[in-house]
Amino acid sequence: MEKIIRAGKKWNREIPIPADKSISHRALLLTSMAEGESLIENFLLSEDCLATEKCLGKLGIRIERTSGTSLKVSGGGLHGFKEPREVLDAGNSGTTMRLLSGILSGQDFFTVITGDASLSRRPMGRVIEPLRRMGARLDGRDGGRFSPLSIRGGGLRGIEYSMDIPSAQVKSAILLAALMAEGETILLEKQASRDHTERMLAAMGGAISCEADLSVSGRRILIKKGGPLNPAHFLIPGDFSSASFFLAAGAILPEARLSMPGVGLNPTRTGFLSILREMGGKILVSNMREAEWEPSGDLLIESSSLHGIDVPSEIVPLLIDEIPILAVAATQARGLTRIRGARELRLKECDRLTAIAGQLQKMGARIEEFPDGLTVEGPVRLKGTRLNSFNDHRIAMALAIAALVAEGDSLIEDAECTAVSFPGFWEIIGESHG
Repeated sequence: MEKIIRAGKKWNREIPIPADKSISHRALLLTSMAEGESLIENFLLSEDCLATEKCLGKLGIRIERTSGTSLKVSGGGLHGFKEPREVLDAGNSGTTMRLLSGILSGQDFFTVITGDASLSRRPMGRVIEPLRRMGARLDGRDGGRFSPLSIRGGGLRGIEYSMDIPSAQVKSAILLAALMAEGETILLEKQASRDHTERMLAAMGGAISCEADLSVSGRRILIKKGGPLNPAHFLIPGDFSSASFFLAAGAILPEARLSMPGVGLNPTRTGFLSILREMGGKILVSNMREAEWEPSGDLLIESSSLHGIDVPSEIVPLLIDEIPILAVAATQARGLTRIRGARELRLKECDRLTAIAGQLQKMGARIEEFPDGLTVEGPVRLKGTRLNSFNDHRIAMALAIAALVAEGDSLIEDAECTAVSFPGFWEIIGESHG
């Protein structure tokens, strides 16, 4: 599917932000491990999250759609899963494959989990290695580096593991497996990554503690095999990563004023908010709500005069998903914006560094690609052209925002991929069909 984007209209409106994708995945997975019925409200009905729901159904978990985006999950405890009769399909969702691998490593049965062509190219070695150390038997293509993955679980033991590369998905897989491992598991996190799993485990009564660890300049996370997880009621906030596209749009579009209510503002997710403010973005945060497990609030962004900055490498894990849209914003900022420490982007649905650099160059941007980042010089007047999303939802949405400030029309190929995380994105943009 192709979308034609035409610039020129005024943007002064409220933007409905879909539910948080990361939290939706975790809410389903964790409540499936609880004993009893849990309620999830404002669940994200995206392709990735629906893949998690389907996999859990094949594992014997009863999930009922009570109304709209509300789900009732009947969990059977840490070992309430059944051996599936068929291969589990994670679709395009790395979160589904990695986190579910942690749960399945603790189950005393055999499972195979696969994904689409894109997911099958994404490396799985970093999650397989610690789970093997815990005692699970995992294998995959090319020595276990790629899916499909075969998993024979059970008999896990706690380990101490140093997270040399920040990854919330790898961390979460280990934490979920640790719930079923004898003894205690200690994770040393050298750089903070998103902490939704830790917050939700604590809210459900999991035996988990987190503290600063000066020896690794990060965090020490300890989790013990304990009693059952308690059922929960999770009301999922709006996805900050989805909101980031319209934060950037509001900053770079002329005479814009965009509001976004009820957005998740977990400090391990809002690095882009801090960076955009440092660049001169006029952002107001109001109505902060500090729930027991996740903070949220309302966002307001107005047209801003941005300037380039050096993005500190230590903050990159807190905005790793937002770097493509940050590059778009930087094309409209005065001076140089430098981003380093983002090599992880080469291992996403596509090589996002190459993808965003190449497509913005086609639009006339002064952007240079490095092994672990980008340098962008602005401001430049972008020009509309034919653009390739590489079937990556975050590249497609970043290019759509770039097209809104370009001269002339832009056409985005494989635009349907936005359904992975932001159903309804094109209705908000107000696209024409190609």
